[in-house]
Amino acid sequence: MMRALAFLAAALLPVLAFADPATVTMYVNPQCGCCEGHAKHLRENGFKVTVTPTHNMSLIRRQHGVPEKFEGCHIAFVDGYIVEGHVPAGVIKKLLTERPKIKGISLPGMPEGSPGMSGMKAAPFEILEISDGPAKVFAVE
Repeated sequence: MMRALAFLAAALLPVLAFADPATVTMYVNPQCGCCEGHAKHLRENGFKVTVTPTHNMSLIRRQHGVPEKFEGCHIAFVDGYIVEGHVPAGVIKKLLTERPKIKGISLPGMPEGSPGMSGMKAAPFEILEISDGPAKVFAVE
């Protein structure tokens, strides 16, 4: 039985290595310059990113139930989840691997040193869960 499982795992490894990258659809304010930096960070980490400029950020957030306290610079969607703000690629990969029952994740505001933002990182980033319950930390990076 163990040999069969080992064989199956070895056989699937090449398939998983060439799996399609997760597609991120990012909505940005056309006047914002940092959003493309975050998109570049995601691309460099294996994501396929489409950037759509829009002046309707508030409408998009309301339609998807994003409370104001979770708002970041831009909003993105990946595999059924909301990603709000400059969330590091590793945390998005964690979200997609763990698949929690939440709406998404958020790095509120525009913290210095976050992917796509200039400046030095002053403290660890707390990435929050977007859900119907109270705010909880999803990851610290």
